[in-house]
Amino acid sequence: MRAASTEPRLKLYDPENRVTEAPRMKRVRLKQIINVLAEAAKSDRTWLSDFADDEIKISADLYEVLSLYRRLRPSA
Repeated sequence: MRAASTEPRLKLYDPENRVTEAPRMKRVRLKQIINVLAEAAKSDRTWLSDFADDEIKISADLYEVLSLYRRLRPSA
């Protein structure tokens, strides 16, 4: 017999008043989420900080580009 998981599960609100459990992991293309993340960061949305310590998996190429961009961009 398998023990029940005590890990909290995220519940998503559906405008049609249905509650669904969020999947553990989901594969998406960057273009599907980049605009939402950019707007949330620009608007300083609180929910974005809830995920600040979550790890994400990105390609080595994207990591290199982001690292270089971070080093080269002018500081404010």
